[in-house]
Amino acid sequence: MTRFTAPIVHMRFDTPLGPMLAAASGSGLTGLWFENQRHFPVQLASGAWAIDDGHPVLRAARRQVLDFLDGKRTGFELPLDLSGGTPFQQSVWRELLTIPCGATTTYAALSRSIGKPQAARAVGAAVGRNPVSIVVPCHRVLGGDGSLTGYAGGLERKVALLRLERQNTKEHTTI
Repeated sequence: MTRFTAPIVHMRFDTPLGPMLAAASGSGLTGLWFENQRHFPVQLASGAWAIDDGHPVLRAARRQVLDFLDGKRTGFELPLDLSGGTPFQQSVWRELLTIPCGATTTYAALSRSIGKPQAARAVGAAVGRNPVSIVVPCHRVLGGDGSLTGYAGGLERKVALLRLERQNTKEHTTI
């Protein structure tokens, strides 16, 4: 379970891939989840976090996610607060941020890139617990044989995100 110590606020917004909830602390975006996805924070489901549709980080996250899903951007410029994870999870989530839009990697390659070559399963667990869907691109991680593996938001969304990114990176590439 992801634990947050700072006060958190959230907002809900609709996307072409379904409703999302974004959460932020005073330090940055702490979460971005598809409604009712796996590993949905208990605090959000219970109503423990206040709604704040005017929070500047949440407004920027909504705008950037919608632009991304509309093919108008290939990356994000948002402050992130990943403090809800363990140090190991945070290292995995930071490494996910290095995977370029339109590219993919494997759990084994990701574990090697953080200096833990024997930890592919632990890396997989950390990827699965990523609290900031889309922005921290856990959807770009595939099985060792290139197969699509689990995605907390559902495999159909993972497929849609990968297709969108391939299309967007082709459109934004200049030769």
